[in-house]
Amino acid sequence: MAGGEGGEETNILLEFTPTWIVAAVCSIIVFISLFVERFLHYLGKALKKKNQKPLFEALQKVKEELMLLGFISLLLTVFQGAIQRICIPEGWTKRMLPCKVEESEAATTEHFSSAFFAGVLSGGRRLLSESGFGEEHCKMKGKVPLLSLEAIHQLHIFIFVLAITHVIFSVLTMLLGGARIRQWKHWEDSIQKETIGDAPKKVTHVHQFEFIRDRFKGIGKDSLIHSWLHSFVKQFYGSVTKSDYTTMRLGFIMTHCRGNPKFDFHRYMVRAIEADFKKVVGISWYLWIFVVIFLLLNVNGWHTYFWIAFIPLLLLLAVGTKLEHVIARLAHEVAEKHSAIQGDLIVRPSDDHFWFHRPRIVLYLIHFILFQNAFEIAFFFWILTTYGFDSCIMDHSGFIIPRLAIGVIIQLLCSYSTLPLYAIVTQMGSSFKKAIFDEHVQEGLVGWARKVKRRKGTKMDDGLAGSSHSSAEPYVKIEMQKLVGHKEVGKSGDANTDI
Repeated sequence: MAGGEGGEETNILLEFTPTWIVAAVCSIIVFISLFVERFLHYLGKALKKKNQKPLFEALQKVKEELMLLGFISLLLTVFQGAIQRICIPEGWTKRMLPCKVEESEAATTEHFSSAFFAGVLSGGRRLLSESGFGEEHCKMKGKVPLLSLEAIHQLHIFIFVLAITHVIFSVLTMLLGGARIRQWKHWEDSIQKETIGDAPKKVTHVHQFEFIRDRFKGIGKDSLIHSWLHSFVKQFYGSVTKSDYTTMRLGFIMTHCRGNPKFDFHRYMVRAIEADFKKVVGISWYLWIFVVIFLLLNVNGWHTYFWIAFIPLLLLLAVGTKLEHVIARLAHEVAEKHSAIQGDLIVRPSDDHFWFHRPRIVLYLIHFILFQNAFEIAFFFWILTTYGFDSCIMDHSGFIIPRLAIGVIIQLLCSYSTLPLYAIVTQMGSSFKKAIFDEHVQEGLVGWARKVKRRKGTKMDDGLAGSSHSSAEPYVKIEMQKLVGHKEVGKSGDANTDI
């Protein structure tokens, strides 16, 4: 037992702690951990039973993130002693502070407002007696410890809160966006019920089509500006209409599966967005880099988090405008080339409509937007519950309220407008996604690709064969891409007939 007489604080070591306390605490921790693990396990079984493979894979991604968080927490705990023994000159702790030193000295130790982030970013004051060893070790050298014990503890709590908030917000976005997409199901059902007769197709002026009337804004420089402005405003109301859905659906079918006019485009779209959810719910390495940069720039007087809050909002508006403009360009292509059309209006999907000819860039931007918004909300509530609303890190209310309002706007706009737009507009690329095939067909194609690779491997010499087997998985992915994502597949008449 380490302690002292009088009013000195006593620290009880584990060897002097009653066994019933140790057992009770361990039991509670183990029970909570097992409960969460079993919940995720049975949730995964339920998803597999309902053939929700994309959502099951997303759940596996969540488990990976939880494991990563546990590993980060473990590293911080194991190396906290070594971190405390890292000494730096005291002058370094007076640069890039989140709070003024005067506020830090006047604040009470009850909410540790400035001391925490001073410790996180640059050293700061020591808060707990447990960090006394590191403090004494550095004081002997005329320096101060790099990070306090309390700072380390709060840091890995913040990382955990950030990751959990991101997962929750991503799930909420997919649920709300998915509900919006499922509202289009009655459009698909009404199209499926229409009978295709052999009656001659009538000739219709292009401007009589509702899709052209709504989306085509004329030819010329002024009309181009008008088209972009209309696309910007359109994302806030009626982002996708029935005429949009019907026209893009027909364009997709006539490009990729001409032989199957009754193709269930809505079902394919839902499967594709569920597969993309696995990407959205994870925290990629580059997002962790952004976390470090954001923490670094949280300097007193800069109001960094207020200005950073506008980044996801501007990106979201840019993405929504671009997706709406893709629909407008589809209409412009038809209206500029034809004055009248015989039969149905058919648009031509193409990667040229998207940034850098890559529709998938939109998914990465949505991923970053959701993560940045989660970072803002997580940071606010973590500071609020830990240090209180009056903490100097919280900044003035004039900066806090706009940040919260922006976060709510981003969440609602992304859920009800941008995500549904992404789900349908990104199908207007030159390629289709593997979700176009049922799961058993996908598995069959992968098995076929492996057999082909194995057959080719038997024809090679021993050295080449060994190299071939070591690269089997990349080859399978290449074959899969050729089968389900390459442009030439969509242009092949026989392949389209078989889909």
